Amino acid sequence: MKSDTHRTIEVKGARVHNLRNVDVSIPRNRLTVITGLSGSGKSSLAFDTIYAEGQRRYMETFSAYARQFLGHMERPDVDQITGLSPVISIEQKTTSRNPRSTVGTTTEIYDFLRLLFARASEAYSWETGEKMVRYTEDQIRQIISDRYREEFILLLAPLIRSRKGHYKELFEQIRRKGYLYARIDGKITELHHGMRLDRYKTHQIEIVVDRLHLTGGQEKRLKESLQTGLKEGKGVIMITDFDGKSPAYFSRRLMCPTTGISYDEPAPNTFSFNSPQGACPVCKGLGYTHEIDIKKIIPDNHLSIRNGGIAPLGKYRQGMIFWQLEAIAKKYGFTLDDPVGTIPDEAMQVILLGSDESFKLERILR
Repeated sequence: MKSDTHRTIEVKGARVHNLRNVDVSIPRNRLTVITGLSGSGKSSLAFDTIYAEGQRRYMETFSAYARQFLGHMERPDVDQITGLSPVISIEQKTTSRNPRSTVGTTTEIYDFLRLLFARASEAYSWETGEKMVRYTEDQIRQIISDRYREEFILLLAPLIRSRKGHYKELFEQIRRKGYLYARIDGKITELHHGMRLDRYKTHQIEIVVDRLHLTGGQEKRLKESLQTGLKEGKGVIMITDFDGKSPAYFSRRLMCPTTGISYDEPAPNTFSFNSPQGACPVCKGLGYTHEIDIKKIIPDNHLSIRNGGIAPLGKYRQGMIFWQLEAIAKKYGFTLDDPVGTIPDEAMQVILLGSDESFKLERILR
């Protein structure tokens, strides 16, 4: 059967070091491990034959002028190698145990990939899956003029999206700028002094920049209002009808046309797990998190604290930690002889996670 050089790397007659006319076929696009006894020729095959020939072929692509600075590379003692791609070699002694060091960072391919993604990639909305779009100010004005011709519209500048707070200071700043109305949680509301919202609920707030009837003579007003709205909305504008239905978003930045989610312009740091802009906010770019296994802390919730129900503490003994637990027990109406499973959840939260509350330690005061 004729071998497919596009799917395998074929080595014929390898005689480097202690190899004796070794023939081997290695599948491409697969993880292949070379194993064997010490001295059997693993490194001779991988590094001194396959890698050395790939590096030599790469050097031959340089000009004669460049090759004079690199020196001459001897061809490894092998009859034939086919199907070879550009190669990378990472020696064990050069790798780092730092979790931020990967094959990509060690070989510096990572830097080129980040640049490629930042310059050539296309962004999609994480919520709807739609392709992100960006417009110039003139394009936004033209789209609005064509789409809403002869209609009554509200031109809004988004300020707050799904965030909690009372926003009393924000409303005062809006009023000082001369705006009279805001769209709060989908409802047009007149602004007044001392206005505030429920701080424990999430809110959507947009400034009502202008109300327009897009007839033929409104181009100048639309242009001025659009400039103002984009400035207040930090590059994002929102258009609805007078009833607040069918909102549409437009942005000078990358934006989801349906939800209005906006992304900053992609940059190499956006794709770096070593940068705050690109690192996962949960694992901080390390790829793993540390979590507490409650079952190991409380292996048997039928035991009491006195009998070792909380494993890291062990059984009861005279000491500050157990005096503190007695104070918590008195506060929440249980004893250290009660099974851990019957202790109120609020008390367990204090025991396991701590609290800013003060407790009186009666035992230490005696």
